[in-house]
Amino acid sequence: MDNELLNEQVQVERKLFSFSLRENPRGRFLRITEDVGGRRDTIIIPSTGLSQVADILKRVAEADIKAGPVHVEPTE
Repeated sequence: MDNELLNEQVQVERKLFSFSLRENPRGRFLRITEDVGGRRDTIIIPSTGLSQVADILKRVAEADIKAGPVHVEPTE
């Protein structure tokens, strides 16, 4: 059985993201779940990779800011 150490959620547009830091006899891990209208997809990142993933997310966020406003084509 998993022991939950931290659980946080964020709503982004119509998606709900859940971040759950958990631990079991095999180790500690982050479970990220995306829920869109009842459909769920999950990825699991071992705790040994969390710093690397956090670094990548930081660079992605910086690149997004540097890229400027999003240009969205109107749909017809």
